[in-house]
Amino acid sequence: MSTSKINIKKELLDQYSDVYTPKSLSALDALSHFNEEVHRLMQRRMDRRGQRFHHRERIQFMDENSLIPGTEILVSDAREGKFRGQGIPEGLKRQWIQGTGPGAKPGAPLESSIRNVAYALLSGADGWMFDGEDALGQTGTMSLDNQRNLKLAIHNDPLFLEVAEKVASQMNQWSESFFGEPKISDWKGQLSFTTKIFRARGLHLDDRHISAQGGGGFSASIADLVLYVVNNHRGLMDAGAPVVLYLPKIQTAEEAALWDRMISTLEAHLGLEEGTVRTYVLVEQLEATYQLMEIRAALGLHFVGFNTGRWDYINSVSDAMAWNREFVNPNIESVGMTYAYMRNYEDRVRRAVNTPDQDGNFALWQGGMEPNIPVGSEAGVTSSMEKAVAGAEREQREGASGKWVAHWKMVHIVRPVWEKAGEDNQAGRKFPLLTYTQQDADGLVALEPAPRTIRGARNLISVAVQYGNAFGQGMQAAALKPADFFGDDDVLYLMEDMATGEIRLSILWEWVHKAAELTEDDKETGLSKGDKFTLDQFRSLLEEEYEKLLKASDRDVHEDSKKTTLPIAREIAEVYVSEVVKIPWFIDLLNINLNNTDLKIARERISMYLERLRSENYRITENLDLKG
Repeated sequence: MSTSKINIKKELLDQYSDVYTPKSLSALDALSHFNEEVHRLMQRRMDRRGQRFHHRERIQFMDENSLIPGTEILVSDAREGKFRGQGIPEGLKRQWIQGTGPGAKPGAPLESSIRNVAYALLSGADGWMFDGEDALGQTGTMSLDNQRNLKLAIHNDPLFLEVAEKVASQMNQWSESFFGEPKISDWKGQLSFTTKIFRARGLHLDDRHISAQGGGGFSASIADLVLYVVNNHRGLMDAGAPVVLYLPKIQTAEEAALWDRMISTLEAHLGLEEGTVRTYVLVEQLEATYQLMEIRAALGLHFVGFNTGRWDYINSVSDAMAWNREFVNPNIESVGMTYAYMRNYEDRVRRAVNTPDQDGNFALWQGGMEPNIPVGSEAGVTSSMEKAVAGAEREQREGASGKWVAHWKMVHIVRPVWEKAGEDNQAGRKFPLLTYTQQDADGLVALEPAPRTIRGARNLISVAVQYGNAFGQGMQAAALKPADFFGDDDVLYLMEDMATGEIRLSILWEWVHKAAELTEDDKETGLSKGDKFTLDQFRSLLEEEYEKLLKASDRDVHEDSKKTTLPIAREIAEVYVSEVVKIPWFIDLLNINLNNTDLKIARERISMYLERLRSENYRITENLDLKG
């Protein structure tokens, strides 16, 4: 199919006519002119990144006397709250626990795939962020399956209700064994308890199924925004629920302003009042932390809150400081939310949401992710759950109105922290106003002593390669742990998604290219405290960890992946860490190899990507299979 601006294959239009409805296609066409602007802003990102790397520059705060690009708002006005906003809608006032995860499964028939949505809406979470990005596999038609499943659930399709009734029974069986009581008493009523939220894909990604007229990629952000809102806004509003999006990977207020214009254009196209669609912003990019009030102001009536994610943010700091040989992260396990630059980041977010706008409206702060799953030995589960609850208690004390969990089984373990506190949210809690000094800027990239070990390197390598393999298999969210702990039920699997894979390779890149010094002796390798971590050392460890994965049981590494996607995942990890100039996104190398299981083709595509990156500072983001 071809409209005036976009191309979609006819077989997809036929197969997903319930997603690509006439109204959706009309709206895609109406917003398609934003595609060029999205790509221009993404190239501007690359230019800023290249300038920082080559001129050894740090990110700085905006000039207070300048306008926020794409708006008529002065930076100084934004910082003082002199902009339009809205109050918190009823369906978001209490969000003690938000679950996150995709609404579809890779390669599964509809009755199985839609179970993901049923688990989410029966979990007891106050909200569920159905992920179109970090946790949703992009193989085949998964992005469209996700949209279909959400539409069926939001409109209470009979098939979904039939599946939900069965899922409720199975969830109660688990909760009786774990808590000693069922948690779902009225499964139909429970389905309407959880606020539905959708995370669109970020501006840095292109859609897998739509191309621009005349060739080239089409923004995944536009595709996700249109398909979700057009297909579901009426069903949500008729049920008295808000229309809510999470916006990921925003780096600047200029990008937030683009999102604001796209959303407003869609609202106008649908005849909706401006501000009908509400948005959380994931603060997962270092640059965004320098522009928090500016981002709030740029999104204006659409903005409702910030979320402090851990993994993407660590990666963004690593990437922004790639030029600085003194900036070297420790073992990933050491970089929690109380680590130096993370602590300062969180503090700025809570100050930003509790600065009122011109009408006295505050915003929400949703805390970070709890990746644990209560599956393992009794000792392992007990220890991990104690840590999970302690982490939730810390965030509640610091001012978060709730937090995220990565699995439905965690909802009733962590939610009591906020139930005990009793308040719907902490919007308006008093914190000092944001300041914009050099000391503030320094704090956002501050390090502190922590271990950097071969054990840590093995963990980084093992999980990164496993994650790349899972991505290639269509599981963009997967329960993983380092190979040395396979079979040890005291060490729990953690839910890993794109962000966790990305930061592991970023840290390994730092260690190799900044000659990181180890902080401990290592008997297995013979390396000593103070020895530098080299590319040869990385490659040696990669070979060892890869062999462990090849020998692993099907429970941990799918047997059919060992000659298909696993070798490609290893190749990508080696290329990413070896490249002298850091590659901007791990996901780029994975995306260009989706639905490919041939290592030779993978190497050709990686070489093509690197050639464009080196010669033009250009990222290949479109679906290469659409060129055929």
